[in-house]
Amino acid sequence: MATALWIAHVTVTDEDAYMKYAALATEAIAQHGGSFLARGGQAIQKEGRAHPRNVVARFPSLEAANACYESDIYQEALSHARGASERDLVLVEELG
Repeated sequence: MATALWIAHVTVTDEDAYMKYAALATEAIAQHGGSFLARGGQAIQKEGRAHPRNVVARFPSLEAANACYESDIYQEALSHARGASERDLVLVEELG
């Protein structure tokens, strides 16, 4: 089974609320076998809309990445991110 990536581009607009999101999201990702490959850090925007925060996590499968997103804990995390950030998120299967 191919692994999958969770790729998020984020602009935080409310740091306090977003920190609550980040704590719960970190827990949800770990519970679903995910691990972070990039989390913030320097980036060079070459095309498209720039966001100051870029996050990449690897999951054991696309199904695990999607189950994480749909989990109760991640949905609770999202309740803190809504209104506290502008986000783009894609789940993508890696080449096997």
